[in-house]
Amino acid sequence: MPTVEIKDLIEAGVHFGHKRRNWNPKMEPYIFCDKNGICIINLEKTQQLIETACNFLKQCAIQKKNIIFVGTKKHIAEVIKEEAIRCGVFYINRRWLGGLLTNFDTIRQRLNRLRELEEMQESGTLSHSNKKELSVFNKELEKLQKTLGGIKNMRGKPDIIYVIDGQREEIAVREAILTGVKVVAIIDTNCSPVGIDYPIPGNDDSIRSVKLITAHLRDAIIEGHEGQIPNVHKTTQIKENNTKKIDNNKQILQTVQEITVPQVMEISAHDI
Repeated sequence: MPTVEIKDLIEAGVHFGHKRRNWNPKMEPYIFCDKNGICIINLEKTQQLIETACNFLKQCAIQKKNIIFVGTKKHIAEVIKEEAIRCGVFYINRRWLGGLLTNFDTIRQRLNRLRELEEMQESGTLSHSNKKELSVFNKELEKLQKTLGGIKNMRGKPDIIYVIDGQREEIAVREAILTGVKVVAIIDTNCSPVGIDYPIPGNDDSIRSVKLITAHLRDAIIEGHEGQIPNVHKTTQIKENNTKKIDNNKQILQTVQEITVPQVMEISAHDI
């Protein structure tokens, strides 16, 4: 597992923190200095803590534990989704649902409902529904897919969450503390490291910074899986393919009917 270089961290802007007036005093051990009123993060500590987090996540992957990547900032949402899929873990990139850890039984019911709706869509159960029923169905399905689509195939409770911006995802961190779920998090100078098991001090607003750190964690997880990445999101792909096949079959059937019906009419007219 390659170690992240200080040079790469600097180029990605990992060392840039928030303005001094917005800093959290509890982050002082991770701050190198102030420059023009901006807190500069100590990258030597960041480098060490990234390696520590990578070793931890590698062991979690070996033990096949449930890992969730959590990043709900709009400009980072796609990065989180892509990296989670690449290393075969779950993700939440829209909105953290309160109670996901502390009231998982209720969340499990919503996950079952999401799978039920997708099965209905796949089987064509709603083919005879009216426009109003279809509209209600589509709205419910879209809402559940946005919030729970990244964890719909998860079996059992989460064991670890990897969080981008501990302050923004404060509810997720609190729930993890209450339930004993381990937390790996990128924390900027305005965050509190309290309750975070594996803090990674760094710029949590920059796409390049988040992508660099997440890529190293992703590689550690892949190494833990020994290159055999579990396709935890395969159901979505299968259902999309099945839906396309159903649509193609409908088009073929319609074409056959359009061809055969006129021929039958012509034969009937000739016989008369």
